[in-house]
Amino acid sequence: MPRSPGAVSDRVDFYTIGVRQFRQRILPPGLPATTVWGYGSTRHPRTFHYPAFTIEARSGTPVRVRWQNQLRDREGRYLPHLLPVDPTLHWANPPGGIPARDSRPAFRSTPGPYTGPVPIVTHLHGGRNTEESDGYTEAWYLPDALDLPAGYAAVGSYYEEFKNKFEDLFGDAWGRGDAVFQYTNEGRASTLWFHDHALGVTRLNVYAGLAGFYLLRGGPADLPEGVLPGPAPRPGDPPGRKYHEIPIVIQDRSFHADGSLSYPSGRVAFDGFKGPYIPDSDIPPIWNPEFFGNTMVANGRTWPLLHVEARRYRFRFLNGCNSRYLSLKIVTHPLARRPAHPALPFWQIGSEGGFLPAPVQRDHLLIAPAERMDVVVDFASVPVGTGLYLINEGPDTAFGGGTAGTDFPPADPATTGQVMKLVVGAPTAPDTSVPPAQLSLPAFEPLKEAGRVRRLSLSEQNSDSLPHIGPRQLLLGTLDRNGVAVPMRWDDPVTENPAVGATEIWEIHNFTKDAHPIHIHETQFQVLDRLRADRTVRPAEPWERGFKDTVVAYPGVATRLKATFDRPGRYVWHCHMLEHEDNEMMRPYDVG
Repeated sequence: MPRSPGAVSDRVDFYTIGVRQFRQRILPPGLPATTVWGYGSTRHPRTFHYPAFTIEARSGTPVRVRWQNQLRDREGRYLPHLLPVDPTLHWANPPGGIPARDSRPAFRSTPGPYTGPVPIVTHLHGGRNTEESDGYTEAWYLPDALDLPAGYAAVGSYYEEFKNKFEDLFGDAWGRGDAVFQYTNEGRASTLWFHDHALGVTRLNVYAGLAGFYLLRGGPADLPEGVLPGPAPRPGDPPGRKYHEIPIVIQDRSFHADGSLSYPSGRVAFDGFKGPYIPDSDIPPIWNPEFFGNTMVANGRTWPLLHVEARRYRFRFLNGCNSRYLSLKIVTHPLARRPAHPALPFWQIGSEGGFLPAPVQRDHLLIAPAERMDVVVDFASVPVGTGLYLINEGPDTAFGGGTAGTDFPPADPATTGQVMKLVVGAPTAPDTSVPPAQLSLPAFEPLKEAGRVRRLSLSEQNSDSLPHIGPRQLLLGTLDRNGVAVPMRWDDPVTENPAVGATEIWEIHNFTKDAHPIHIHETQFQVLDRLRADRTVRPAEPWERGFKDTVVAYPGVATRLKATFDRPGRYVWHCHMLEHEDNEMMRPYDVG
């Protein structure tokens, strides 16, 4: 992503990044282009892309971004959403005006999809930043359009408070249709990403294209240049430059015959339920509990081809799917019987919070939505001209744990079971990177002893009026003294309020049938272990023993993690299955 000229300071990297609507080639040549949304540098129109161009950040050098909502047409009128918005959820609700924004509207009959201006707010996932720059879900804002309907709220409930705080701290004014955030970049070198986080429409805004990588480099928790495979892409690189470090975001999508994005417009797509809806039931008419597309998209292309050399590569994988778990493996035949025999291992060297204590050799990578895995793959032993395939053995439905072929049917080998093809060519230069088995990774310092244990719950609720229909919503909450879940909604009083600087253990009890990826804003935590119903303890997996910001909470298990909360303010924790997050499976928490 190109920086903006005229930086606010020599010690701050400045960007002006907008969100626009455009058409892009996602499907294979010969098929129609797709209308998507994407981030881009407002001074460089050709940078608008799905997924976004990568922000390269340096440890110790803050990044300031002016995020602009430019979802307008050429005449300055607002653009409606590309996808069906369910207005019956607890969501941003601009039509409610100031009194009823960020609420669950009341309807006397079943409404159609919302077609007004779209709220956005960008969250740097994995960043450790102050509250006004976190992308709080109720700090959204509409585009500065000429035709905003009278009475609509143009900003979310926390926008003005965070605007005033930021301007007092940094003296940089926010404008109509934008927000300015500053990222401290004080953490360890790591693979972060940014995406939309507006209340109740995150699933749709991300699905439309609002996501991109943010790579933090340098500092004492990084490795010297040349130790790992490189280079990575940089602005101004000449055409044809060879890259050996490649970030790859994997997402599932569906398309209509005209090339447009396809996303369910009603509950019937999930379980066949055709109603009744309002006023005769409490089932949301449009929202789906999960979404699973029928194509796989990597870096904005369906089933792409990557030419690699017979040498080592560093891949930074991100699961950017709404609900789908991925189980990645490299094989010699795309239609091999699942579970397939791996052709090459992955050497995982990092997770969300940077490098692991030591490299971990793995034959497959189970990646939950929002998780990142930093891996090295060595193609040196593969004959030139060989075709290999990155496949997915995760399920085409919700994941509840277990292994492919034993506990669940793997993804369809002909479609969602394939991600991309790799063709091995001759090396063009010597590979001077260190073999992964010989890597010495930066020192890992565990968190201090915890001073408190919080017992938390994950639940789902069926309809009150039609008890056999569900889930109606997914909920986070606490446990009472008897170990019974106390489910809570987004607007219930805050129950998690660590002191500034406190280190706590969060014990997350999952009472549902799904494995939920739980993300906590503002902090990078350590996974401790998992406590089963029979009271046996399973230690954290070797690849979970670095710092993380997202953890898989398996059903029937208490997942225990330890976190330090060192920045005062209001943040959130939530399930990162975006359909769950958008319908109550998110809670605010206050530090201090």
